[in-house]
Amino acid sequence: MTDQHKPSKVLHIALWVVQALLSFTLLWASAVKLFQPADEVAAMWPWAAEVPVAVLKLTGIVDLLGGLGLILPALLRIQPRLTPIAAVGVVVLMFCASVFHVVRGEGSQIGFNVVFAMLSAFVAWGRFRKAPVAPKHL
Repeated sequence: MTDQHKPSKVLHIALWVVQALLSFTLLWASAVKLFQPADEVAAMWPWAAEVPVAVLKLTGIVDLLGGLGLILPALLRIQPRLTPIAAVGVVVLMFCASVFHVVRGEGSQIGFNVVFAMLSAFVAWGRFRKAPVAPKHL
């Protein structure tokens, strides 16, 4: 017999709060990267002036997919198992962003990426947990 506990209501609420925070931030970053002129984006993020516009737009698309993937599957209850997969994708994205900044000599600027990676790992862990299964013989 396994001793699986039903995820607490507090954990469930915490996961939704973190998912919403991550999603909002990723969707905002996506909108900036996709719809603002590159020179305006570069005023906010200097690295944007030093990469091809296609790279900037690609990161905007990845941010958009991550932001939508963290919320929509679980919210709409359509393929909710995609939510933790999206969270793992955000962890990978934040790792890549950290490496990018370290290589550029901007290691002091990866705090945001590290925090977002940890929050995304929390969402992945929380959403990968299986629902409790009551033993049939009890």
